[in-house]
Order: sequence, then C-alpha cells, then structure tokens
Amino acid sequence: MTSTVTYLGDLRTEAVHLQSGTKIISDAPLDNQGRGEAFSPTDLCATSLASCMITIMGISARNHGLDITGTHATVNKIMAADPRRIARIEINITMPKNGFDDVQKKLMEAAGRACPVAFSLAEGVEQVITFEW
Repeated sequence: MTSTVTYLGDLRTEAVHLQSGTKIISDAPLDNQGRGEAFSPTDLCATSLASCMITIMGISARNHGLDITGTHATVNKIMAADPRRIARIEINITMPKNGFDDVQKKLMEAAGRACPVAFSLAEGVEQVITFEW
C-alpha cells in the first residue's frame, strides 16, 4: 500500500505516505466550492508532472556525472469543463547555469519528457514543456 487519504470535512483531505509518514493536505479550489487554502487534487496532479520530470532528470544527471542542483519549475494548470478536467499543463523548467553542452541539454530534456507521470496522463491533457538554459 502507498498511502491513505482521509476526508477531514469542508472539502479538505489529508493524504499520508505510509512509508515516510509525510502528510499532504488538499482543498477544493475556490472555483469549485472550496477554500483554496492548499493544493487542490488537480494542482497536485499537475505539480507531480514537474516533480517527476525533475526527478528523472536528476537520475539521468547522476548517472552521467552532471549536477542539476537548483533546477526548478513553474507549473500552470488550465482546467476545462464538461466534464471538469485538466486540459493543459504548462511547465517551464529552469536549469542551473552549469555550462551544459548541446548533447547534455538534449539528454536532460529527453529524460524529463520520459517521466512516468507524463506517460500516465490521458492523451487529452496537453503537456507544454519548455526548458530555460
């Protein structure tokens, strides 16, 4: 088992990662009857794409003797209606200024785009990924 999720009331949940005990609170967003005081479930989905991409890039970087410490991403999630769903996720990944050559840049970008979350999202979710070097 990976986690448990408990409904706390007022459109808020608490997820617990069983191996570590780490907790994540989620709220329904303001535009869907919630308080918007924490990540919404769809925020977590979009954010997990960026986290997964950077994690897989980190594995590849470590395997190739590269340092990507300081890499960060901004995430923009666009919702659609009928049915309510994530229509588009825009991620901008900013890489540290470590003098990466063109081969290393391609390696890192390919690793990020090959993350499991990217392949797990429905084909109808548009993924717009940019890298800043």
